[in-house]
Amino acid sequence: MLIKTSDSKSVKTLFKKLTLPKSNSHKGQNGRILIIGGSSLFHSASLWAAEVASYFCDMVHYSSTVENEKIFLSLKKTFRNGMVVPQDKIKEYVKEDDVILVGSGMMREGEEAKYTFDLTKSLVENFPEKQFVFDAGALQVMKPDWLLKLKTPAVITPHQKEFEKLFNVSIHRSSLEEKIKLVEEKAKKYRIIILLKAVTDIISDGKKTYVVEGGNAGLTKGGTGDILAGLTTALSANNSALDSAVDSSILLKKTGERLFQSKGYWYNIGDIIEKIPEVLKENIDI
Repeated sequence: MLIKTSDSKSVKTLFKKLTLPKSNSHKGQNGRILIIGGSSLFHSASLWAAEVASYFCDMVHYSSTVENEKIFLSLKKTFRNGMVVPQDKIKEYVKEDDVILVGSGMMREGEEAKYTFDLTKSLVENFPEKQFVFDAGALQVMKPDWLLKLKTPAVITPHQKEFEKLFNVSIHRSSLEEKIKLVEEKAKKYRIIILLKAVTDIISDGKKTYVVEGGNAGLTKGGTGDILAGLTTALSANNSALDSAVDSSILLKKTGERLFQSKGYWYNIGDIIEKIPEVLKENIDI
C-alpha cells in the first residue's frame, strides 16, 4: 500500500485507528516503556527517543551506560520526563513494561560493544514474549537468527546500511520494487516487522506492506532515526506494532513538512520532538 503524506484523507484514516487515552483511565494504563541505549560517545540519541516517547506514554523508563559516570549522572538532570534506572535493574523493568526499545546510541565497536551484544542477546533469550523494538547499535551487533527465538514479532528500524549488515545483503543500489521485495522476504523469514528508513520508508510484516512517501531534506539530520524508533516504541504500547511503525513513519514525515513551512530546511531535532504532538492532533479528531 502506497501512502503519500500529502494525501490527508488517507493519513487521517490511518491515524484514526490509533488508541487514544480513555477519559476514565488511570496512571500506567496508557503505556509503560523502557528505552535502553546511549553510550559514552552517543548519549543524546537515546535521550531523543525517550523525550518523544514521553509525550505518548504514562511512563518512560530509561537506562544508559555507566562507562562515563559524569554523563550518566547528568542524565538525571537532563531527562525530566521519565525515570532513569540503573543497569542492574534493567530486567525488573523489562518484566513490567509494555515495550522495550534497545539500541539507540549504543556502541558497535570497542569495549562497550560487548555490553550491547551481551545485553541484546540476553534480552532475546530471557524475554521472548516481550514486544521489542531494535534500533541502531543493537542491529549492528545482533545475529538475525536471534529474532526467530522471539514469540512476539519484534520491530526493527534499520537504515539501509544496517539492513545490509544484519542480513548480509546489498540493497542501496536496488530499485524501490527490489527493496520492497527484499524487505517483505526478510520480514516473513524472520517473523518480524521491518521499518526500513530511507527517503521512502518501507514497512512490512511479511504479509502487509506499506510504502510511505513524503518529508523533505530537513529530515536527513542525525537523530531523526532515534525519534522514529522512540515514537514507534511509544505507540506500540497501546497499538499493534505494525500500525505503530506505519503511523510513526507518516507522522515524522508530516512533521518535517509542517516545520518546512516556517523554517525551511533549517529545523533541528528539538523542533521535531516539540512539533510532533501538534501535527498528530491536527490529523485526528479528539
